[in-house]
Amino acid sequence: MKTELVTTLKRQATQILSDLHSSGEPVLITEHGKPSAYLVDVDSFEFMQGRMQILEGIARGERAIFEKRTYTQDQAKRKMTKWLS
Repeated sequence: MKTELVTTLKRQATQILSDLHSSGEPVLITEHGKPSAYLVDVDSFEFMQGRMQILEGIARGERAIFEKRTYTQDQAKRKMTKWLS
């Protein structure tokens, strides 16, 4: 992963963005020697957001199982029939 200083980003934003688009590799932006932000292209960001939504859905399902908020197959079929009628 490429690392750039925030001051370099300020001075060379166009070049850094061009490199980002051609390589697709995220850029770590640092301030005062510490990580501050990641710069990623739009496609990668949207892909990560989609993946996060899937993982959050899985976590909600696991929580429902743990809290015993689940339905049997017959109960689910009855509920679905009501919704779809």
